[in-house]
Amino acid sequence: MSASPHNPLGTFLRDRRTRLDPAAFGVIGGRRRTPGLRREEVAQRANISPTWYTWLEQGRGGAPSANVLNRIAAGLMLTEPEREHLFMLALGRPPEVRYRSPEGVSPRLQRVLDAFEASPAIIRTALWDVVAWNEAAATVFTDYSKLPPAERNIIRMMFSNERVRAHQEDWMSVARFVVGAFRADAARAGATAEIGQFVEDMSRISPEFKAMWQDNDVRGHGEGLKRLHLPEHGLLELEYSAFAVDGRPDLGMLVYNAVDPADAARIRGWIEARRQQRHA
Repeated sequence: MSASPHNPLGTFLRDRRTRLDPAAFGVIGGRRRTPGLRREEVAQRANISPTWYTWLEQGRGGAPSANVLNRIAAGLMLTEPEREHLFMLALGRPPEVRYRSPEGVSPRLQRVLDAFEASPAIIRTALWDVVAWNEAAATVFTDYSKLPPAERNIIRMMFSNERVRAHQEDWMSVARFVVGAFRADAARAGATAEIGQFVEDMSRISPEFKAMWQDNDVRGHGEGLKRLHLPEHGLLELEYSAFAVDGRPDLGMLVYNAVDPADAARIRGWIEARRQQRHA
C-alpha cells in the first residue's frame, strides 16, 4: 500500500524519503526499484520500528509522538521549515520551539535594516541582546558597536545605564512594559532555561528589576509609541512595529518611524552630521 492524496503525512514522508541519495548514507550497490532510501533504512536512521514507519506512510497506526517525529525529521535530514510542516501534518501544531544562542544575522538581513535610512531598526534576541542595527539606530539610540557584546542587552541598559534611563519620558512605565514583553518573548522562543541566570544577575544588579519581574506581568510588543528626551535634540516621538524573523523564533526586528515628518528630517540631519564627524 502506498501513500495516497488522502494521507498528506504519508505523501510528504514518501516524497522526502525518495529524494535522498542512498550513496550519501553509505548505502552502496544493490538494485533499487525506486529512488531514495527504503522505508526500513529511514526507520533505522530514526531508530524506530520499520513496521511503525511503514504504517505512518500508509496512514495507519494513529498519530506519532513529538519524539518520533523529531527522530524521523533527523533521519530524513529535514530542514527546519520541513520539520515544522511535518508536525503540522501529523499533529496539527508546530513543534515546540528550541532556543538557539545568537549567531548574528545574515548579510541579507543586515541589508534590510540598512534600507531603513531614517528609521532606527534593530534585531534582538529572545533575551533582548541587540545583535544587529542600522546607522539610524546607532545615531538615535546607542552606537552598539562601541559596546562589548555583553553590554548590548536592552534590559541591562534600561536598568543600569543612567543615560538610557534619563532619555525615557516615563522610565517606570517603560521599564514595566519592557520587563513584561521580555518575559513573553523569552517564553515564546523556548528560552525559559536560559533566562534563569540572566534574571538572577539582573535581580542582583537592580532591585527595581527584581520587583518588576516578581510582578509576573506579561505584555505584547507588537507596536506602540516611544517618546525620547535627547539632551542634544529635545523630544523625539517614534512609532515602533515589531516583526518576527522567519525561521528564527529567537530573533525579532524592531523598526521605529518618526511620527512627525519634521522629526524624520531631523534624524537624517543627525545621521549626516555623524558621517561627517566620522570622516573628518
